[in-house]
Amino acid sequence: MQQIVHYSFHFLVIGLLAYLYDKENWLKYWAILAATMLVDLDHLVAVPMFDPDRCSIGFHPLHTEIAITVYILGMIFVKHRIIRLIFIGLFFHMLTDFIDCIWTYSKCATCLQDVF
Repeated sequence: MQQIVHYSFHFLVIGLLAYLYDKENWLKYWAILAATMLVDLDHLVAVPMFDPDRCSIGFHPLHTEIAITVYILGMIFVKHRIIRLIFIGLFFHMLTDFIDCIWTYSKCATCLQDVF
């Protein structure tokens, strides 16, 4: 169930975000939001590359607190519509991953202490 929710947020919910952003061009904006999934390329430098019990937030370079701060500032201060949407997509991606971390670590109390 967790994986269904996680990937639904990454691919389906962004359709709703795109529609709310611009009803006329929602498909174009969905594609831009989907392209922000490329932020996960930073997983390729992790050792091991995939660990089902690892939280992406704070571990991968583009999932750090500094990167998330840049995404938030970009959403607030960037005026260019497309670039702002990219920042929105990156932030929503981090939010989705954070929800996944909470879900994963709810099964492991000692793991949660490592994050907070």
